[in-house]
Amino acid sequence: MRFDEKRVLVTGASRGIGRAIALQFAGAGARVAVHYETNQSAAETTLAELPGTGHTLCAGDVANPDAVAQLVTKTVTDLGGLDILVNNAGIFEAHPVDEVSYEDWQHHWQHTLTVNLTGPANLCWHAVQHMRQSGGGRIVNVSSRGAFRGEPRCPAYGASKAGLNALTQSLAQQLAPLGIFVSAVAPGFVETDMASTVLEGPGGDAVRCQSPLGRVAKPEEVAHAVLFLASAGAEFSTGAIIDVNGASYLRS
Repeated sequence: MRFDEKRVLVTGASRGIGRAIALQFAGAGARVAVHYETNQSAAETTLAELPGTGHTLCAGDVANPDAVAQLVTKTVTDLGGLDILVNNAGIFEAHPVDEVSYEDWQHHWQHTLTVNLTGPANLCWHAVQHMRQSGGGRIVNVSSRGAFRGEPRCPAYGASKAGLNALTQSLAQQLAPLGIFVSAVAPGFVETDMASTVLEGPGGDAVRCQSPLGRVAKPEEVAHAVLFLASAGAEFSTGAIIDVNGASYLRS
């Protein structure tokens, strides 16, 4: 897959899955905007590792509608346009319904839905305004296995990702006539900083054994699925949600 001269915005690209996605796009010839919220040092490290030239950094809190508008504007200005948006930034916070206070319950729901669902929706709106002017584009959303199997200790996370799947499919239907194709990947556990507490803890082996492969995904494996969905020739996969969970959870 080649993405020569394609302009790509990857949110949450300073580390983990986002970093792997940025690296693979750059390695395939794209120019990449590496988004981060607060960890500028990590984002600069990722930027320095990207193959090729013409890449850029953009900062902003995806939960803030004004910041979203500014980071998309900066991406378009620095790269000269926007062909591909990857909504990867997200949060995962524990808030079991039978363990947290009502105040904490409300906070976690509001925060998680704003970052994981409303933020990507706003990014999609701004991206579409540019893509429709240039004749098309691709949007790939990073969802989760939890959207299908549930997240008992993090219910807002599961709900936010289920909503992201619905957003993906709604936009896929609306935007296909404009040449804008929208899809998603749904990973299970991935070797990232966000999952390290679980994977390195006493339950880590049980998590790895959920897959018949006896391990969790590498960030590069999720990135590979993202690049496929964004590639030329994958247009008829618009609306698709690709599982990247090593057969740890199978849905009909």
